[in-house]
Parts: sequence; C-alpha cells; structure tokens
Amino acid sequence: PSIGEFLLSHSNIRIPEQGAIYSTNEAYSNRWDEGTRRYIEYIKAGKADKDYSLRYIGSLVSDFHRNLLRGGIFLYPAVPKPKLRLLYEANPLAYIVEQAGGRATTGLERIMDIQPLGLHHAVPLILGSKRDVELYERFFQGETS
Repeated sequence: PSIGEFLLSHSNIRIPEQGAIYSTNEAYSNRWDEGTRRYIEYIKAGKADKDYSLRYIGSLVSDFHRNLLRGGIFLYPAVPKPKLRLLYEANPLAYIVEQAGGRATTGLERIMDIQPLGLHHAVPLILGSKRDVELYERFFQGETS
C-alpha cells in the first residue's frame, strides 16, 4: 500500500493436485448432506491417500489462499441452503482455482457452468485441489461410501 502498486508474489501459480488440508465449518456438520458428512468422516478416519488436517479460519479468502498455495479442499456446502453468492464470491474464486489447475463445484456441477438466476444467486461452494474435489464429488453423488 505504501508504494501504490500491486506486486506479483507467485508467477504461474499452480495448486497441488492433492493436498492434506480440509477447510470447513464443522459446527454445521449436523446440517450437512449425507455425502458431505461421509466425505469428512472418510478423510478424518485416515482412509484417504493422505492424512488430512483441519485448518479453518472462517474467512473464505484466507482459507482459499492457504489451500491454493499448499493444496487441499474448502467446503461450504448448503446448510440447509446455500449462502455464498455465485457472481461475486463463487465465480471469482472458481476462476482463480481453475486457472491454477484446481477444481470448483457445487458437488453436482462446475461453478463456472452455472447460469445466474439473479444478482444474489447463492450456491454451495467446494473448491481446491483437483483430486480432493473429485473425491468429494464422488461422495456427494453417492458413488463412494
């Protein structure tokens, strides 16, 4: 801020294919859908390829930034209804993560493919390392138990 310029801190940033961090507000776990609940139980039980640890600040941008640099998954499922806005929260982060080699989904569809129904259209948001998000999608869609 003191020089009035933006500085490039990471050129051609790439998110790792898989991480070891999951970020979600577990206080809402009693409201999660069955697929999200089973996914979190799976990674917490050590059944995934890696041991995962929870890192959740509660700030979407901070949690996303850490996972972008180190790999992992950020989950904001619908609890019981979605809260993050497609146009000015989900889409910008989905664009960034996809450009870095990651993935962004609702669990059923790619965030960037959703046609907004209005300015404040809200969606669930799951984004991060490609392999982590793909595994989540399989749990969410009932393909993995």
